[in-house]
Order: sequence, then structure tokens, then C-alpha cells
Amino acid sequence: MVDPSADALRAALRTIKDPASGRDIVTVGLVEGIEVRGGLVQATLLTDRAHAAAMEPVRREAEAVLKRQPGVTNATAILTAHKPPAAMAPAAAGHGRGGHNHGAPSHVASGHGAPVHGTPGGKPALLLPEVKAIVAVASGKGGVGKSTVAVNLAVSLARQGHKVGLLDADIYGPSLPRMIGLNRKPEVRGEKMIPLEAWGLACMSIGFLVDEETPMIWRGPMVMGALEQMMGQVEWGALDIMPPGTGDAQLTMAQRVALTGAVIVSTPQDIALIDARRGVRMFEKTKVPVLGLVENMSFYCCPNCGHRADIFGHGGAKTEAARLGTEFLGEIPLLLDIRVASDAGTPIAASAPDSDAAKAYGALAARVWAKVSGATVGRSSGPRIVIE
Repeated sequence: MVDPSADALRAALRTIKDPASGRDIVTVGLVEGIEVRGGLVQATLLTDRAHAAAMEPVRREAEAVLKRQPGVTNATAILTAHKPPAAMAPAAAGHGRGGHNHGAPSHVASGHGAPVHGTPGGKPALLLPEVKAIVAVASGKGGVGKSTVAVNLAVSLARQGHKVGLLDADIYGPSLPRMIGLNRKPEVRGEKMIPLEAWGLACMSIGFLVDEETPMIWRGPMVMGALEQMMGQVEWGALDIMPPGTGDAQLTMAQRVALTGAVIVSTPQDIALIDARRGVRMFEKTKVPVLGLVENMSFYCCPNCGHRADIFGHGGAKTEAARLGTEFLGEIPLLLDIRVASDAGTPIAASAPDSDAAKAYGALAARVWAKVSGATVGRSSGPRIVIE
């Protein structure tokens, strides 16, 4: 099957009318771009905050039209709102619909634009201001179980009496919906999405907004825009703590929220520890305190006979924490029950609170709370990036 061309797809979109002008969306310049990767297609449509709701039917129609084209196996259409420059010359004003300019995009997933507010110095205002402590659950690589750690850490914190929010900041591989057993879309009130509630948590994930099997073929700015929307355009309210699993968005998190600290998750073997070391150094570079290291899949216990085996080695994260001068926060065993509970959408910290695994997560949660609620850890506003 021949791959579709961007020109042919653009021509197909000419059948869709702009609700404001009555002309087709290509002619009036609302189709910002079309990306084609094999049979996967993503179209970006321009809008602004005032027109976002009216453009949602257009977005859905564009997606349907693209999916019908020869060679297209899956198609996604998203709305993008461009932020005008702070100081705009008169000759540059009024370019495109709503005065769009080529600034930093803020992406729309549910028909509502996300405003970006600045500070007097020109730096964007920090997001999640009502969350007392934001702790990134991160690593230097994938596959070490940080999503499982983040979910069970959050549930454990909630069981200990704290008001907890959980943001799944992994855009390319959102696993939160499966792990907490929710697959519905969040309610929208006014211009804010309402986080879903499960296991004592307020939760939000890009996985609530797209089908489970939809591939996320977004560019870096699109990922940043989606993440900023889930932080700034969700009615989180006042929370004691939020331990987002950061996925590929660690730098964005460090730039756009006041992180209290970071918990680095690693498995015991050397190759994972090398990547964990990079994760520690990244947060140090962005002036985010590293609260410590967690050794996940630390050891395996046979569910039948109880025999223990150090499949990935043991104690590597503890040794690495000492070498890096940071705290070792604990070890989480590799247990079948953890995997089964996660796949069933019933986090083991809630569904089996007296189990060894839940006790390990509970101890981790208690230590993390002790660190972030003490006077020794401040909140970092992140780095300021200057391009010269």
C-alpha cells in the first residue's frame, strides 16, 4: 500500500468548512501542518481560545476525513493555539485567524484552549500553585517500573491521610488508566477538566483523552503543550502532594512547575544504575533536589515456596545512592501480585494493604512525606533557558 502524501491529505481537508468564514479550512489557513509516518497521520489545526469550542466539531470531522483516505491506518487531528509575542510590532498584528503568530504552542485535547500566563519578568507563571509538594517520580530510562511506583506511592500517601493528586506525565506511553481501572473521559466544566477520582486520588492522564491503542506521534512542542494543559487546565484544587510519573517529560516538569524534589527509580543492575545516575545529574542541573533512590524489582520471591532470588542483582541502588551522596529510600520486591494488581486496575497498596509489597510502598510514602514536609527541602522554580 502506497503511503499517503501530505498534499493529497491537505486536498481532502478542503471539503471541511471553517464555521466562522464558511470557506474551507485549508484556504483560510487553519491547517498548520500535516505529518505522515507510514500510515500514521497527524494534522494540526490552528485556533485560539475564543474559537476552540467551535472548532472541536471541525477537529473531529478532519480526523474522520483523514481516516478515510487511502493508505491511512490511523489519523489524529489536534488544535493548537499560538501565544503572541509579548511585544508585537503593529505590522505583525492580525496575522491569521485570531492574530496567530509563531510562538510557543499550547495544545488542546478536549476543545478548550489553555492560556499561558506570564510573570512581570516575561517568564511563564509556574503551574500547579495550589499543590504544596510536587515530587517527580523519574528515572534515566524506561522499563524500571516508575509508573507502578508512582501509582502505589500516591495510593500509599492517600491512605496515610494526605490529599493526593496523580498526573501521568508520560505522553507516549500513558499507563495510568489501566493501572487504576478507569477508562472514561474527564468531565469539562467551563474551561477546566475535572480530574477523575480513584483509590483516594485525583487523577489525570493523556490516556483518558485518547483511545488506548492510539499512537502518540507528537513532536516535542506538542508533548510539552499537552503536558502543560494537564497541569494548568485541570481543576486540581488544593493538594498536599502530587507524585507525577514523568516519562519523557522530566525537563518540561522541571521548567514549568515548582518541583519540591525528585525520586529516582532504578533496578539493581549496572546498566540501569548508569541511567539513574544521569537522571540524578539532570535534576541537579535544573536545581531540583533529589530526595533519593528507590531500588525497584530489588529481589524476587517465589509465590509457591518463598525462595528468594536476586534476578537483577541486589543492593546496587543503595550503593549508588551512597556514591552520589543522596538517600536510599528503600527497596520494592519483584512480586507477581504487584503485576497482577496493576493489570487489574487495583493498585496493590490499596487492594492488599497488609501485603509485603504494600508495606514497602507505605514505608516509601512515609519517608517521602517526611522529607517534603520538613524544612530542609524547598521548591525549585526550575531553570531559565536562554538561547543565544
